Amino acid sequence: MRASRAAFITGVAGFIGSHVAQALLARGWSVLGIDTEQAAPPLVPLRLTSLQEEEKFHYIKMDVCDQEALTAVLAEHKNIDVVLHFAARAGVRQSRINPHAYIKDNIEGQVSLLEACRILPHLRHILYASSSSVYGPSTPLPFSEAARVEGQASFYATTKRMNELTAHTYSHLYGFTQTALRFFTVYGPLGRPDMACYKFARAIRDGTPLTLWEEVGLARDFTYIDDVVEAILLLMEGPLEEGTNRTFNIGYGKPRYVVDLVRGLERALARDALIHKAPKPVEDVLTTWADTALLRQQTSWIPQISLEEGVERFGRWFTQNSPF
Repeated sequence: MRASRAAFITGVAGFIGSHVAQALLARGWSVLGIDTEQAAPPLVPLRLTSLQEEEKFHYIKMDVCDQEALTAVLAEHKNIDVVLHFAARAGVRQSRINPHAYIKDNIEGQVSLLEACRILPHLRHILYASSSSVYGPSTPLPFSEAARVEGQASFYATTKRMNELTAHTYSHLYGFTQTALRFFTVYGPLGRPDMACYKFARAIRDGTPLTLWEEVGLARDFTYIDDVVEAILLLMEGPLEEGTNRTFNIGYGKPRYVVDLVRGLERALARDALIHKAPKPVEDVLTTWADTALLRQQTSWIPQISLEEGVERFGRWFTQNSPF
């Protein structure tokens, strides 16, 4: 039986993609990665430098939406057996401002990738980034993969749900084995600067106000990047029948108030936050909470990093390395 040792990662200069690439390289995998480098350019060198020092890492700056170029690249790397698709346009509120960009990058990009993957003779598994945002405001807590997901609150969430439906179709038509990863508020070193952990840290450091929504009970299922990477690696393995299409929540499994994040950052940075209250945007949900029973049943995964420890780790990295 052929060993799985060659991975293709889209969005490899992104937050989750770069961490997964580093973990795979440390385990002896060969990794081919692509990225446009358009999201958070100041972080790109920090995310890519250590990867590019690895002999088994090959990087190409390109857009996953360019199907012709993508197919040509994969034609030169037909030993790939695992694809990890993290390239996407992220952000709930920005999707309301520019929905066309989200349709292009998230929906067209996925179709482009899946069409290109049809030429890979050894392809065993495709894992792709979905989001907790696919659970609409009416979904009961905790969010379970068995729940009906309809009535998404943002264009971003709609594109992620479309990704899941598209994956099902390609599994049916071409026998692709695919796993959707519904991520819950991932944070940690090298994280996205548009997300709360990084934004709040910058505001606290700079002495500028950070915004919290006025609604009582605002909470998120904060999940540290190392726990996320471990879950992905475990889901990559294991025998799967051709055409299998699975969905998993990747979350700590416990919602925490957003103000707990703020207090943790205050301790980590040794400064007090200036807090501005504002109405919650209509595209945001009040609480996210991952039911992780299915993930625990299928793998040995147990999250290790509490919010307190994770924020302390992020704070140390931010103080020493943040380019912003």
